[in-house]
Amino acid sequence: MNFADAPPKSRHLLVVDDDDRIRELLKEYLTRAGFRVTGAPGGDPARRLLATLDFDLAIFDVMMPGEDGFSLTRWLRQQRGKAGRTPVLMLTALGEAGDRIEGLKTGADDYLGKPFEPEELLLRIEAILRRAGDQAQPGGVLSLGRCRFNPDRGELTCNGEPVRLTEAEVTLLQTLALTPHEPVDRMELARGSVDPSGRAVDVQVTRLRRKIEDDAKAPRYLQTVRGIGYKLAPD
Repeated sequence: MNFADAPPKSRHLLVVDDDDRIRELLKEYLTRAGFRVTGAPGGDPARRLLATLDFDLAIFDVMMPGEDGFSLTRWLRQQRGKAGRTPVLMLTALGEAGDRIEGLKTGADDYLGKPFEPEELLLRIEAILRRAGDQAQPGGVLSLGRCRFNPDRGELTCNGEPVRLTEAEVTLLQTLALTPHEPVDRMELARGSVDPSGRAVDVQVTRLRRKIEDDAKAPRYLQTVRGIGYKLAPD
């Protein structure tokens, strides 16, 4: 692939490989392809990065000292919110069918054996991101009783009249609208906010309920999920 012809990208990738040479080569190649790339030499630093940063895709080597790629993928899939849905491409020298099946069973999205053609790696990454993007598209205008929310436009109307939303309220509703009827972790909603403790999210939810709900004290559409966070429950 001619990198000069590649479309611009801002996707953030995590590359986890204990081999410094391979990790740096992958970082250089993918950076030249237009991605933002962060590297980690093993499971522990990868966990810390995944707990603090948002990644569009993670590339895990399987054979690593300490925690292998299978275990790291299992841990990732147990995480709540957006982190747990991060697509994973496994990259390893293992070529047996059983190893590929094991990787997919742990929750990996694809599996590429070493050695590989760099262009094939790029094509697989693009395919995974394309599938993830299709799944993440909001499903049109959401009905919330007397209100309607358009995730694409970030617009809320109630009884046909536009309702003013702050930028933070729009972001919160859009995030919840990505997975309607599914709880989203409160701390995931707080990422990147002015108050990462989650208190700002609680304030935003309270304000939104006053705008959306018929009875803000008994919410029907913007629900609290005890011990986790919140979920949007459209009609």
